[in-house]
Amino acid sequence: MNWDQIQGNWTKTKGKLRQQWGKLTDDDLALIDGKREELAGRLQERYGYEKDRAEREIDNWIRMAS
Repeated sequence: MNWDQIQGNWTKTKGKLRQQWGKLTDDDLALIDGKREELAGRLQERYGYEKDRAEREIDNWIRMAS
């Protein structure tokens, strides 16, 4: 799976993101709206991740979702 596929299936992806990162709110998911940079920013905000860690977490999640 790649980010283009995630964007294309955003409705389905939101549920999977919520399972992985339960601190993300519905408002967060609406603001993210398929944008990887927004997801990284929200993970930094909600979980206190540094930017590099947020990116690694997203990459790991994409690999696991494939």
